[in-house]
Amino acid sequence: MSPRVCDGLPTMTPLLQDKIAIVYGAGGGIGGGVARTFAREGAHVFLAGRTREPLDRVAGEIAAAGGRASVAVVDALAEDAVAAHVEAVAAEAGRVDVSLNVISRRDVHGAPLVDLTADDFLAPVLTGLTTNFVTARVAARQMIAQGTGGVILTVTSGSSRGAAPTMGGTGPADAAIEAFLRLLAAETGAHGVRVLGLWTAGVRETFDLEHDTNATRRATGMRGEDIDRVLGPMTMLGHAPRLDEVADTAAFLASDRASGMTATIANVTCGLVPG
Repeated sequence: MSPRVCDGLPTMTPLLQDKIAIVYGAGGGIGGGVARTFAREGAHVFLAGRTREPLDRVAGEIAAAGGRASVAVVDALAEDAVAAHVEAVAAEAGRVDVSLNVISRRDVHGAPLVDLTADDFLAPVLTGLTTNFVTARVAARQMIAQGTGGVILTVTSGSSRGAAPTMGGTGPADAAIEAFLRLLAAETGAHGVRVLGLWTAGVRETFDLEHDTNATRRATGMRGEDIDRVLGPMTMLGHAPRLDEVADTAAFLASDRASGMTATIANVTCGLVPG
């Protein structure tokens, strides 16, 4: 939130007051956490994903906290579906200010590259690049057409910079998505569209074996406390990234307070990946 003065006393204006934000993958751990933070910061959040139940759960939590949320079942790999949803959001809300993509990419971890099939290696590359291209392209067109610009966000793991073993196609997927991010920023910046990314990995609160639908995380068999125990000593800050750290950074990047930032990535790995 940013400060303002009311009756001589400083108060705080929500970072995203009256912004219109779409979150793809909002039923997941990171997506839901960022959506709740966006709503707390004043945005009307449009939750999109392939499964309604987790979206409804997040929408209920937002409403209970006094925020605004709408739900739509959307396959973020299907351009016609994404375009129809963005058109509907713009018709209802008047514009689209923020588009965030955090959908699962089908990353396969735990096996050496020499033991992976081509399908397993390419799955996160093809899924991640396709869905980010589809959602960002549709959002950029809408933001340019409405004449007010906007912010396009995505999340990668920082693996494009590292050399961690048994991470499969995660590094190449991150590298491809981040290259696309920079190219799109260069082409749309003159229209007031900012394109940004976040690096994060091993977010403690997302390791919930009872409710997590992410196959990669579930396959580890690890819980939040296990992630802290394993990753904590490997980070510069001594702990795995927290969901509120990721969500607060996303809210800042989406806000007008970050208006001078584009074509770059915020590192929220707690120093796991030097940036």
